[in-house]
Amino acid sequence: MADVRARLVTRVRGMLSEALGATRTRLATAESDLAAGRDRLARTRRAAAAVPARVGAARDRRLAEIDARHTARLAELARRAAAAAQREAPGAASAPWDRWRATPAGRSEPPGALRVGTVRLDGAEPVPALVPLLDAGHAHLAGRDRDGLAAVVPALLLRSVGRADPGAVRLYGYDPEHLGGGLAGFAPLGTAGLLTFVGPGGLGRLLDDLVEQIRRINATVLAGEYGSLRELAAATGRRPEPWRVAVLLGGDELSRHERGQLDRVARTGAACGVHLVVRGIELPGDPTVTRITVEPDDARVAGLPVVLDAPPPPALVTETCRTVASRVAAGPPPTPFTDLLPPPDEYWREDSAHGLSAPIGEGPHGRQVLLTLGDYPPHALIGGPSGTGKTNLIFAWIGALAARYSPAELEFYLLDFKEGVSFARFAQGRRDPSWLPHMRLVGINVNTDREFGLALLRFLAEELRRRADAAKKHEVTKLAELRAVDPDGHWPRIVAVVDEFQALLAGRDVVAREAADLLEDLARRGRSQGIHLVLASQDVRGIEALWGRPALVAQFTLRIALPKALRILAERNDAAQSLPRHHAVVNAESGLAEGNEVARIPSASDWETWSELQHRLWRMRPQDAAPARLFDGDAIPKLADAPDFRALTAPEQGVPRSPVALLGEIIDVQSRSAALRLPRAPGRNLAVLGTRVDEACAVLDAAARSLARQYRPGTARFSIACLDPDADPAARALYEDLEGDASWYDEETVPELMAEVGDGLGAPGAARTPHFLLLYAVDAAAAALAGKAGTRTGLEQLRRILHDGPERRTHVLAWWRGVARMRVDLGGAGARTDQIGAWVALDVQGGELGSSLYPGSGGPDWYPRPWRGLYFDRAVHRTGQVIIPYGPSR
Repeated sequence: MADVRARLVTRVRGMLSEALGATRTRLATAESDLAAGRDRLARTRRAAAAVPARVGAARDRRLAEIDARHTARLAELARRAAAAAQREAPGAASAPWDRWRATPAGRSEPPGALRVGTVRLDGAEPVPALVPLLDAGHAHLAGRDRDGLAAVVPALLLRSVGRADPGAVRLYGYDPEHLGGGLAGFAPLGTAGLLTFVGPGGLGRLLDDLVEQIRRINATVLAGEYGSLRELAAATGRRPEPWRVAVLLGGDELSRHERGQLDRVARTGAACGVHLVVRGIELPGDPTVTRITVEPDDARVAGLPVVLDAPPPPALVTETCRTVASRVAAGPPPTPFTDLLPPPDEYWREDSAHGLSAPIGEGPHGRQVLLTLGDYPPHALIGGPSGTGKTNLIFAWIGALAARYSPAELEFYLLDFKEGVSFARFAQGRRDPSWLPHMRLVGINVNTDREFGLALLRFLAEELRRRADAAKKHEVTKLAELRAVDPDGHWPRIVAVVDEFQALLAGRDVVAREAADLLEDLARRGRSQGIHLVLASQDVRGIEALWGRPALVAQFTLRIALPKALRILAERNDAAQSLPRHHAVVNAESGLAEGNEVARIPSASDWETWSELQHRLWRMRPQDAAPARLFDGDAIPKLADAPDFRALTAPEQGVPRSPVALLGEIIDVQSRSAALRLPRAPGRNLAVLGTRVDEACAVLDAAARSLARQYRPGTARFSIACLDPDADPAARALYEDLEGDASWYDEETVPELMAEVGDGLGAPGAARTPHFLLLYAVDAAAAALAGKAGTRTGLEQLRRILHDGPERRTHVLAWWRGVARMRVDLGGAGARTDQIGAWVALDVQGGELGSSLYPGSGGPDWYPRPWRGLYFDRAVHRTGQVIIPYGPSR
């Protein structure tokens, strides 16, 4: 039992000893952990003590970074805002007053917002404060700072005027308190109708008028196609209506009607270009209304605080308004010529079978005014005093037609009777090798060559006959029908333009009578065959020349009257008297007032403006296209350039049976030469009559050179006798160029020539070599020829040569310096002149030629003029033919 107890005690003691050891171990560990914890606590306390300084430094750095980014972002946004403001309000819309000048926006470019001050941003450049007005909304001003408010109104108005074309902004002022004094600087606009002051009690009428303008624009201008004038301008490049800005500066309480009209304008006006600038009258809360509040120490635009600009200097306002008024008084500038043209990829797409139609300009509502030529109206009459733009209108019309119709569809014939070369650009020239492919004839400087106008009418009459014959053959009556049944034929419409046509009808001679008859026939029958006449005149007398022929005038149902034109429109239609510059009244109802359309004509007469279109069309021309025939009444043609001369050739064997002497260029459409045929027949001699040395020498020179071109060397003989020293240089030049085929004679040796040729005519077995005697001033050799030359006098030999020579291939081409001198040489006043089969009269009056040289009594209707001759061939002509002698060959 004791042992058990001892073992238990021992075991308990062992257990207690182990427990005590474990406890001591845990205590040591706890004490170690306690020391470590105290150390961590000390370190944590030290670290905690350092945190506030570190966090504060990091916070300061972060705040500095945020502030720097904010400042940079603010500066960037300010820069962008300034750039956006510059784009939205360029030029006059925002420029400082010391550098301000009017800078009108383009026609399709919106005018933008208008600057009234600046928005100040800390650390950034000020940003312009803008107010949207034109095409955008209205401005309502309120506040107690009357001076500040008074500065905003002229700033908005001046910037509006400066951002629009002159006359495109119209102001209406209602200022019952100061009776217009608040807008005094804009008073110069009133002289041009751009500023209207409305007196006390007139507000209702003003609002009624603005509402009516809005209704009219919506109904007739926008017409459901566009939502606003700004949209229309962007789509079409045209703005047909001005901006209307009503400035309402206070007044009495509005009536119910006035309040209703004001609300209508505020709601619907901006889309129609009708705007309000209001002070002292409340406007409805519409999104288009910009609120501007000006207090003594605070100014806000749409709630944004701003610093208002100083008012514009009064001198700047007045001077700008005077400049605008003067430009408006001078008339609006013409619109661009390109407005009349289709897109380049649509050139030459139109068909002229049923007529020609093209715009001539812009109407009052922005829509193009069309000119049509067809069955109705068939012909046009254009009138207007000098300087009103008649030539420019013709150019614009030609360009609009030429861009739409190809040369296969349309041909032009132009004739200008006034002095000038404006039409010459349509033909090929030294300055520009291009030409308008549609042009077939251009006549310039023809004021003294009425015969050329008559030749054009004859040509058109012949073309009318040709078309009428073709229509009869195909059993049709109109051009459209003819083209349908004969698609392979060449049947373009023809437009013949005659400027200053009254010159053609002036006088009571045969030219005027025949021209009037041809005009009447062409006007009456040309419509059905696609031949259209356009007659233009700046002189009322040109129109009066037509009134004696009512049947002729009635055919010209299309009338175009330029400013101040008379007698173009109907008697009681005075619409042309109030036209501004660059405008025309277009009337397709024979001038009756109900047919009036007003068109703004673009600028088309400038060389560079026209040249771009012509070069484009020229590059599109068909490969076989030929330049237009250019007739210049002031130019002297060259023989070497004449088509008939270039066509002459010598036969390979023998000699021509009927050689041709070319004497000059006929005044006609085809550029033909006056040709004298010299067959073996009685009377085939030529007399050149007159005292003009150069012209007489030119006729003989052209005749000799053209004859020599038809003979091989040695097969013809030319005898040149020069008896006038002034003609010697020209005769010598001809003699030298003819080389071995020519012989030279003077006053001493010419009797020998007469004797040799005269005696040789009757000699048996005489050679039949063609012989041409070119006698310069043969009348000067009267004394020498009066002496004896063998058994006959020289004059007798000359008469024998004239009588018998042509049948033996001997022809005389002689120049007499007067008709009376020629008669003396031929045997006296009663002598027959049959041996002179043809003659060219230079400075000889028609009455001097008499019945012996010209059929009928009294001689031809001929009035001499420089470098022109009247050619008559008994065997060919019924009447004389006006020619232009060819210029010197050297």
